[in-house]
Order: sequence, then structure tokens, then C-alpha cells
Amino acid sequence: MKTLATLLYPPQCLNCDVYIDAEHGLCPTCWAQTDFIIDHPCDLCGRPLMGEAREGDLCDDCLVVPRAWSKGRAVMQYAGVGRSLVLSLKHGDRTDLAPVLGSWVAKSAAQLITKETLIAPVPLHWLRLLRRRYNQSLLLSHEVSKRTGASHVCNLLTRTRRTRSLDGLSAQARREVVENAIEITPKHRVSIRGRPVVLIDDVLTTGATLDACASACLDAGASRVDVVVLARVASER
Repeated sequence: MKTLATLLYPPQCLNCDVYIDAEHGLCPTCWAQTDFIIDHPCDLCGRPLMGEAREGDLCDDCLVVPRAWSKGRAVMQYAGVGRSLVLSLKHGDRTDLAPVLGSWVAKSAAQLITKETLIAPVPLHWLRLLRRRYNQSLLLSHEVSKRTGASHVCNLLTRTRRTRSLDGLSAQARREVVENAIEITPKHRVSIRGRPVVLIDDVLTTGATLDACASACLDAGASRVDVVVLARVASER
């Protein structure tokens, strides 16, 4: 039986706001337009693979571009409704999306998490955080930790300098921008030693930022680093 609150305020699609039957979901149209990544994606970056992919297969980019992390997973492609949801969370003040989107990320991350794993978000520089008021990656990593029971270190990494926006830059340019811009927060240098880390971010484009984060973790003594993102851009070029 529907409650009075449900009758007065029926649930709406997270993307288009049409009324739906269940709370915290997508309408059939938006669900059909969301490119969830299933089966066996690239084992390093989560990109969908063509043909009959097997577990452990890599995409063309990951066959030639070194990655500092060990495994990577993505919930959906950064296109259509997936792109709309990411932008709403990141730039549209839709922090209400974090519990649902974070639960999707947690499902993708679960197979990479052990009892020793530290969950950490990709950090924002404090000036950008001041302007945006929240770190969308932190909102997601908090949900991942809550749903998996893994330890959450919200400030494991620090951006030591403000970097320009990476939008529109080539893969090489992105790497140059973030080089030496991310470090382990000093007070966590002891706790990370010998521990596996799963890094959480909203979007993986070229992987430059995640690579810088993973390198910082490994340099500080992490046993391994895996990455999980909400969305994966189709091409790095």
C-alpha cells in the first residue's frame, strides 16, 4: 500500500523528473538510454570491448599506455543519460544523486575490495573545492565505503597546486598538467604502507589524473592501487 507521502510526492526519475513507480531510479526511457558497462570490459580502464571479450582483456589504449594502477572498472559510458547524470552531480548541485550513483559505483568496486582496502576519492584543490562547495568524487567514495564496509580515507590525497581544467586537452597535455600536482597527505603516510587502495572518481577520460593519484599512493608504499569510476569516456584521443 502506498504511503500518504508517496501519494503526495510520487517518486521521479533521477534524470528527467517524470513520475515513476519506485524511488531513486530511472524511468524506462532514461534507463534504455544509459549505456551501462557489463560483461567483460577492459581490465585496466573499464572501457567496453568489441567482440567476444574475456576477463583480463585490454583495450587498444591500455595495450600501449602504461597505467600506474592494477585494475579499473566503470559503471557506464560517459554519453547520453550517463553524461547527464555526471554533469548534474558535478556541476548542477545535484548532491541528492550521490547515494544512488554511489551505490552503482560500489557494485562495480565490490570485487576489488578486501578487508584491508582503503577507499579514497580523487581530490580537488582547495580553491576549486571552495568554489564548487563539494567534491563529487568524495560523495561517491563515501557511498562506496558505506556500502562495502571498507575503510574510507577522505583526504588520503592532496592537490599541492591548482591545475587548469583538463577539458579539451590531449592525453599528453593532461599528463603534463597533473604531473607532481598530487601527493599523499602527510598524516596518512604511515597508514597507507602495505595497504591496497581503491581510488574513486566521477569520470575517466585519459586516466592522467588517476595515474597521478595511483603513482602517489604507490610511492607512499601502497601494496596496489585499483580505480573505479562512475563513467568512462569512449575515446582517449
